Amino acid sequence: MRVRRVTELLPRAADWRQARVGADLTAGLMVGLVALPLALGFGASSGLGAGAGLVTAIVAGVVAAVFGGSRFQVSGPTGAMTVVLVPIVATHGPDGVLVVGLLAGLLLVGLGVAGAGRFIRYVPISVVEGFTVGIAAIIALQQVPSALGVRVEGTQVLGQAGHAVVAWVEQPTGASIGIAAAVAVAVLGMARLRPGLPWSLIAVVAATVANSVAGLGATSIGHIPSGLPAPSLPTVPVTDLGGLLLPAVAVAGLAALESLLSATVADGMSVGGRHDSDRELVGQGLANVAAPLFGGIPATAAIARTAVNVRSGAVSRLAAVTHALVLLLIVLVAARWVGEIPRAALAGVLIATAVQMVRVSSLMALARATRGDAAVVVVTAVATVVVDLVTAVVVGLVVAGFLALRQTALSARLDEVPLDDTDHADEERSLLDQHIVAFRIDGPLFFAAAHDFLLELAEVSDVRVVVLRMSRVSTIDATGASVLADTITRLEDRGIAVLLSGLRPDHERILRGLGVHHRLTHERHLFATTPEAIAHARLHAARVTHTPDDETVRAAEDPADQERRRGRRAAGPDA
Repeated sequence: MRVRRVTELLPRAADWRQARVGADLTAGLMVGLVALPLALGFGASSGLGAGAGLVTAIVAGVVAAVFGGSRFQVSGPTGAMTVVLVPIVATHGPDGVLVVGLLAGLLLVGLGVAGAGRFIRYVPISVVEGFTVGIAAIIALQQVPSALGVRVEGTQVLGQAGHAVVAWVEQPTGASIGIAAAVAVAVLGMARLRPGLPWSLIAVVAATVANSVAGLGATSIGHIPSGLPAPSLPTVPVTDLGGLLLPAVAVAGLAALESLLSATVADGMSVGGRHDSDRELVGQGLANVAAPLFGGIPATAAIARTAVNVRSGAVSRLAAVTHALVLLLIVLVAARWVGEIPRAALAGVLIATAVQMVRVSSLMALARATRGDAAVVVVTAVATVVVDLVTAVVVGLVVAGFLALRQTALSARLDEVPLDDTDHADEERSLLDQHIVAFRIDGPLFFAAAHDFLLELAEVSDVRVVVLRMSRVSTIDATGASVLADTITRLEDRGIAVLLSGLRPDHERILRGLGVHHRLTHERHLFATTPEAIAHARLHAARVTHTPDDETVRAAEDPADQERRRGRRAAGPDA
């Protein structure tokens, strides 16, 4: 079974049978041109240099395309990942980042083999949107120093941006900020007028030429290796490995989340697209194992590049492989000219990318949906900027879960209802005359919903028998069962018999664990159907008499009721 499971996650010949060489090569060329400035920019933002970004796009791009679970996915360095990497570089240095990538890759492979890919469906869209907004804000804030042409220290993006502004005000220069603004405006404006062309590359080339010819003096990104470095294992002291485990978990979690979301988006954009979540995790894991061996940073699927791939007519994995080969060709042939690109130009591209990441229409739709969804978006986005990405997702999930529980709890109802869906008004009045009342519990009976209406039920008066119809209880947990037991005890202490009907087998097991089921069964107060419970209720009510002095004195109890009452008195008031 394990061998078969591993075999299902490996590449297969069918992955390539649907390839259309012309369409895939064209799409791969377009994605490669779009990816070049992004790879350079994200590599520089990570702290390992623009060359590391290119290496990542090439190596991870090929490995993830071959082993991943989506035929449209394009992988490489992303803005979300660089946000996580900056503090790792500051704390553990470049080799620490490479080790984190290796560990994260192994974790991703393990998650894929374990079948964890299916859990992505449980992440609410409000958390995803808030996460995206927060990442976009961080990417934009990270570019402030390069856009202003100043260098600042630190890892907290808000602090970096603030210090950069102060430094620029003290010694203002116009070249870098002018280039960054021009590139960002050009990319955003031309992308709306003529979508489909690699405007980010065109704008970066124009800015590089202007900076060199006109002598604007903006700082360039510097040396780019003219080829891939030889593979080697990164090394860190053994004592540092413990401190790298938590960052590796964060990187793996982010890579899994972003890659599976990207694959889902690609499926929606294509005809007949359907990705394999577990295989995608394995592919991203192997990509993150391979990239650090060549000096690359941790990678993930890139939503923007994947979208360009689909829109450009990609049919198979050949397009993503072509994108990586295009980048490799650029590194081999034009590394010297790539090194002349101004940092401010890449900052402008990334600022434009951050703006394009925020989908205003989706945010407005969520804001109109419910106040809870809007709150989750805001909380997740703020936590992303102020704390960190993993914490932000956890906080977003907790808030979304709390709101979902609250909404579910509000949907639970306790209604006094007819015995069936037809009109039996006379029969209902007859039951009330006999001091019998039937209640139906609709929805979940769990910790967030149980107390309000069940404790209110315990206060019913002028009733001899209560029938609880349980067939429509969707969920019951230990708290709900415990409160139900407490309600039954309170009612029976006041001489009111409680009968249950329609209890599901899985709910019976929970009641058994709390001792409630045994007591009801012993007293013959548990029934398969409501009519059976009503028949017993009438017999029970007929045996009960009331006196002015003692409302709960029974003239003719059955032996089970008498035994129960004697047992409770012997146990004392706290039983």
